[in-house]
Amino acid sequence: MTVCLLLLGAVALTATVPVPRALTRAGWPEREPVVALWVWQCLVATVLLCCLAGLVLGTAAVFHTVRDRVFAPAPPSVTAAYGLSAAPAWATALTLLLACGAAWTTAMLGRELAEARRRRGLARAHLRERAPDLPAGLPAARGPMLVLEDEYPDAWWMPGHPPQLVVTTGALHRLTGHQLDAVLAHERGHARAHHDWLLHLSTALATGFPRVPLFTHFCDQTHRLVELAADDTASRRHGHLTTALALIELNQHRGVLSCASSHRLLGERVDRLLEPPPRLDRRRRALTTTVAALVPLLPLLITFAPGLTALR
Repeated sequence: MTVCLLLLGAVALTATVPVPRALTRAGWPEREPVVALWVWQCLVATVLLCCLAGLVLGTAAVFHTVRDRVFAPAPPSVTAAYGLSAAPAWATALTLLLACGAAWTTAMLGRELAEARRRRGLARAHLRERAPDLPAGLPAARGPMLVLEDEYPDAWWMPGHPPQLVVTTGALHRLTGHQLDAVLAHERGHARAHHDWLLHLSTALATGFPRVPLFTHFCDQTHRLVELAADDTASRRHGHLTTALALIELNQHRGVLSCASSHRLLGERVDRLLEPPPRLDRRRRALTTTVAALVPLLPLLITFAPGLTALR
């Protein structure tokens, strides 16, 4: 068991510190934001699986009742292969630490989801009070839409049941029909990919563990990459120029092309749409996706290796 815990710790440490830093410095995620999001999710899954596997092994070593339940279907040779009866003294401290981490993670996720649901309910109630009737003749093909009377152009997707696109009258007056379709495609891209769940997860982990590089980078990169992915969805259907012009029209009053840090992402998105970077070829995309999917299997392989070896 000691070897398993050490290997799990090495994998978790590697996926927590050096790999995220290297990924943030790489240039290819901007070219393939969807693949990059998948890689970040696989890294997070790897670390969480390492912690979960270590927690199960440590708990089985410390508590005989848990050991009997976990290894009940296994033959005695498999149980003996893990050496749980000769667990080191530090296994108890590690198990307690991992248990506290699991409880804290669950609490952060629960708090984030509850807070998001509360904010969404308040926002929906507030918007319904301010929204006028839909303008006559608005094409129904654009889907469920809530028009908000506001001179500033803006549009965003409101998650929920059913999801709803919120558009201000300022956006309807300023955007052309094709630009409005591009904005709708962008927001629908967020909804179809369930980016709101990904944002909740990254925010909860970064809030709960602000000193863990993986989780802080995961949160920052997720907020950036989901926008790039939605931009790609819109630009593939309605063109890069139309999407860029719609983005400029919606954010011109905020200073989209300024150098301020809060507006830097908007400027990068406009530049990326006007001069789209070349995508990775299919072979590299498939290879990156496959390798990323295999990485979370490492904790499972390390955990089950002693038992599988004993069955031979």
